[in-house]
Amino acid sequence: MDVELRPLGVKCNIACQYCYQNPQRDAGNLTKDYDLNAMKQAILEEGADSFTLFGGEALMVPEADLASLWQWGFEQFGHNAVQTNGTLINANHIRLFKKFNVHVGISIDGPGILNDVRWAGSLKKTRALTQKTESAIYRLCQEGLAPSIIVTLHRNNATQDKLATMREWFFRLDNMGIRKVRLHLLESDNELVRQKYVLNERENLTALNFFLDLEQELSAISLDIFSEVTKLLTGQDSKTSCVWRACDPYTTNAVRGVEGFGQSSNCGRTNKDGIDFVKSEQPGYERYIALFHTPQANGGCQGCRFFSMCKGQCPGTSINGDWRNRTEYCAVWFKIFEKLEQQLLDAGKDPLSLSSKRSEIEAFYLEAWANRQNPSIEYILYLMQQKEGVNNAT
Repeated sequence: MDVELRPLGVKCNIACQYCYQNPQRDAGNLTKDYDLNAMKQAILEEGADSFTLFGGEALMVPEADLASLWQWGFEQFGHNAVQTNGTLINANHIRLFKKFNVHVGISIDGPGILNDVRWAGSLKKTRALTQKTESAIYRLCQEGLAPSIIVTLHRNNATQDKLATMREWFFRLDNMGIRKVRLHLLESDNELVRQKYVLNERENLTALNFFLDLEQELSAISLDIFSEVTKLLTGQDSKTSCVWRACDPYTTNAVRGVEGFGQSSNCGRTNKDGIDFVKSEQPGYERYIALFHTPQANGGCQGCRFFSMCKGQCPGTSINGDWRNRTEYCAVWFKIFEKLEQQLLDAGKDPLSLSSKRSEIEAFYLEAWANRQNPSIEYILYLMQQKEGVNNAT
């Protein structure tokens, strides 16, 4: 289990216009100090086997304290990780990355002007910091520290007229040695931001299908959002990301947050009011039981053949910001599941969405969720196989 460590909370050196952490900043929930020993103790109490330094902007932490945290992390776990916008990376950071086995994740939405939504106060400063991020990616690759990349899709980088530039950029990343890129659909609770930057259903589908086809042309880059959908459809989902894993918004099991003074926190994507609610001691899966039974016209997933795989997707992207609803991007993900389902059929494989096992998997899930358990499809299939073996033996 990984811990998300946020010494300075959501403090950041830039001001991405769409950032899902903006409600916390608007509410004044900013951190100015931290306690290294308290954070280390909290990580151990979480039972973690690693931690990722997170923000805001993680590299705003002074370098001496970064060295202290990463040295401790290396001694405890053998490795470290950091998620950053890349604008602050310097030679000393790179030295620390190497010394303490730090995997670097960088958030950037594209080259040059396509990254303008990741605003830094003025157009001139924004472009300059984007160049710093691009240079940092190149330098890390040259140093044998190829980072993973997170790209959020929006109207400034993923409309039809921008995709040719994104294609060229992805080929450059591929040639540099980048291996993993994660695509995110834009999550924002600010109506003005939504009107300006959120792609509509057709545009999101055009962009995702473009990247799905592009992946086949790239020599090494994996766009894991597509491989995860295939793994879900084939019951190999034990290591898929949290958005497909029935996240409880009050415990967010995939994000065991530790703040600056050791206090526990949840994933910020469900922080719609800008308040860091105390993490619940017990997970609950009421959202998923309700979604299964609620008609689609009322925000649920009733009757959807992809429910066991998708589970209504991330509660942070729920319709109207209400975690009880399915994701607002349901129609987009349905089409992606449908396309990859057809690819499996064309390859002579039997996707679970069309399998006779589907209803039994759903029944397993409903019983497990009612008992505060949240198994993978892979584990459910194992239990079904065991049960079938017992029945055959008798």
